[in-house]
Amino acid sequence: MNLKYKVVSVITFLLISLSVGTSILNYTKSLEETENQLKNSSLPLSIDNIYTEIQKNIIEPNLISSMMASNTFLKDWIINEEDNVEKIKRYLETIKNKYSMFNTFLVSHKSQNYYSSKGFLEKVNIENPNNKWYFDFKGKQNHREINLDFNKFMDSSMIMFINYKIFDDDFNYLGATGIAIKTSYVNDMLKFFRKNYNFNVYFVNKFGRVVLSENGINRLKNINDINELKTKSDEIFSKNSKTIEYTKEDKKFMLNSKYIKELDLYLIVEAKIEKFTQEVKNTFLINLFSSLAVTMVVIWIILLTIRTYNKKLEDLAHNDSLTGLPNRRSFNSNFEKSLHMFKRKKSNKAIIFFDIDNFKKINDTHGHLVGDKVLIRVAQILRNDLRKTDDVSRWGGEEFAILLNDISLDDVTTFAIKLKNNIEEDELLKHYTKDCVTASFGVTLFKNKDTTDSIVKRVDDALYEAKNSGKNQVKIC
Repeated sequence: MNLKYKVVSVITFLLISLSVGTSILNYTKSLEETENQLKNSSLPLSIDNIYTEIQKNIIEPNLISSMMASNTFLKDWIINEEDNVEKIKRYLETIKNKYSMFNTFLVSHKSQNYYSSKGFLEKVNIENPNNKWYFDFKGKQNHREINLDFNKFMDSSMIMFINYKIFDDDFNYLGATGIAIKTSYVNDMLKFFRKNYNFNVYFVNKFGRVVLSENGINRLKNINDINELKTKSDEIFSKNSKTIEYTKEDKKFMLNSKYIKELDLYLIVEAKIEKFTQEVKNTFLINLFSSLAVTMVVIWIILLTIRTYNKKLEDLAHNDSLTGLPNRRSFNSNFEKSLHMFKRKKSNKAIIFFDIDNFKKINDTHGHLVGDKVLIRVAQILRNDLRKTDDVSRWGGEEFAILLNDISLDDVTTFAIKLKNNIEEDELLKHYTKDCVTASFGVTLFKNKDTTDSIVKRVDDALYEAKNSGKNQVKIC
């Protein structure tokens, strides 16, 4: 392989390795940072925000329920005026409208009647599954509870009930009262976190059953249906918030859980890691392709530069920088080939050496700049007189060599004389030197037993004979 291509290959390998290596390193680092941020910041912060939002939506209704349970009017009504249903209806309706609650209710222990802002609804019965909440609540020691349930008299959607027990002045149990809040705000909140933060948020009870989730999104019924989560139930149902990593359907997830005491439920915030790392992957691919594109451009520039300089070096190696003619080295290569062809085909070949007469005097009289102009002009005249099949070079200094193919002695002599006359008669050369520029020529034909050295010696001898015979003439040897 050519050295320049080896160099370009090594540079290409190094640049591509650097580009790919840097991109992969940055990608790995960004991926790790994204996962750490998700685990240590985004998930815990989101779960705290949701918890705060829920608390904010529970505090006011909780105070209203507490106020209702301690209201003397309501207590007196249960004890003395329960048959006046219109009165309790107006009271519950007033509370509902004043505080913009979804509904308000009251269950009398004495009559077992269930009232709302619409009036009497039904008699609660321990055998009725829909009334089980009341009897369970009555049997508890807590004076307050919050639960999520459905009520056919109020709405088909899930409702949050905040229940308070009612006691008389002697602490005798009178019944239960409270408010009902639609959980649509919860659904909107869950939707907001899914769309804006890519989090799947839902609530589960202590048995893992999904009690509340965004409508139409979460198909999971119980987190224990996921085998990997089933084994981590102790961590999920801890009272302290924890982040858990697990795999589901070959996809990596992170899950953070937090116990909400007010609801006796666990808030679950789940993140599909792929959604958070996708942007990192996209950035990695963009950076990778961009760096490779830049690398290719750099390589192309390097290759172009190497080719340009290589061409210049080749030109310098084979051509004379002043005249633009091939140099002696290039001429010798063609000379050897030509001699080889001559011995095979026996076609006539000739060589001419000519030397500009008194060139040192031109340099000494007019300066080297004029001397260079003379050499350049002579090279131009030489090129104009040559055939396409002939080779020429600046042999050295003011000496030139011409290799002519398929030519007779008479023709080569005629060519040499013509070239001599063209140099002598050239007006531009006369302008440079204020006099005629002449040249002496040595001519010889190739012979059967010739070598390059014997031919050069013979033509050199002819050139010296021309010089010694008065210059500006052609000698044949």
